[in-house]
Amino acid sequence: MYSKIKNIIRIWGLAFIFSLVFVSAASAQVVVSPSSSLVSASELYTVKVPVEKNNPTNKITLKIPSGEVFKQYEPVVGWTFSMEKDSSDKVTSITWTATGDGILPGQFQEFKFVAENSKTAVKVAWDAYQYYKDGSVLEWTKNEGADTPHSATNIVAGHVMPDGSIMLNSMMSTQSSQSGTDSNIPMAVWISIISIAIATIAMILTVLGPRKL
Repeated sequence: MYSKIKNIIRIWGLAFIFSLVFVSAASAQVVVSPSSSLVSASELYTVKVPVEKNNPTNKITLKIPSGEVFKQYEPVVGWTFSMEKDSSDKVTSITWTATGDGILPGQFQEFKFVAENSKTAVKVAWDAYQYYKDGSVLEWTKNEGADTPHSATNIVAGHVMPDGSIMLNSMMSTQSSQSGTDSNIPMAVWISIISIAIATIAMILTVLGPRKL
């Protein structure tokens, strides 16, 4: 009986650690919000940059997705701003560079900019490159569910409701337009729930033990 209790504690401990790893990884990523916006709208976007290493972040570069048109940025004290353009004079990436210590471990910084959304409904991906003082670069460019996923924004046809949510023209669903939400986080939460559910099943089987026929 004592060995069974030890096995239960071990299983639950592993499941708890597993869930913490996925949730913390999701919360530590570079996030661009909102996760939903309207077609052709002039949207205020916020880039939230946390530091997940024991080293300051001194530069962040964000790629502007195809169909999005960069318009303006909000100055941030202690940071310079620069941008790159293509041959048609369209802004393809924007960069904030620290003039001082940058973002220290345990801190985060928000950067804001305005972009004109795509004229058609589409899901745009925000590839981000996080530079650390030690010279390393963390590339947030992979798909949802990966270890370093990019943020994404659903550009939809609809109108803004009084509560700030977006009602689709199709009337089939409502998506939140509020800042600070991201479609990558729920994936990590689901993985955590699944891992705990598996641990629960394993615990039940351990308690019941093999049944004799």
